[in-house]
Amino acid sequence: MRLLTGILLILFCLLQYRLWFGQYSVTDYLQRLDEIATQRASNQELQKRNRMLMADVTDLQQGLEAIEERARNELGLIGEDEVFFRIVQTEVQQVPAKDKP
Repeated sequence: MRLLTGILLILFCLLQYRLWFGQYSVTDYLQRLDEIATQRASNQELQKRNRMLMADVTDLQQGLEAIEERARNELGLIGEDEVFFRIVQTEVQQVPAKDKP
């Protein structure tokens, strides 16, 4: 009976070792759960970006207003009979105050 109990105890310990430290163990499982959570967050960001790009594509396909807006903002183009004013702000240099005696 003692021999059977000893064998069962050794077998149980071997199975526990494999469960906690072996290949496909609990630590591997928890690591995969973290990787899945990270990948899901990344996928959500990419889906959000894709929706924004699809909205831009739809706007560009449907009307000239989006095309005209992009031409103005990104390429700096102006239309006919329009006047373009560029306002340039200059930095004011402050002269250090002289120490009064």
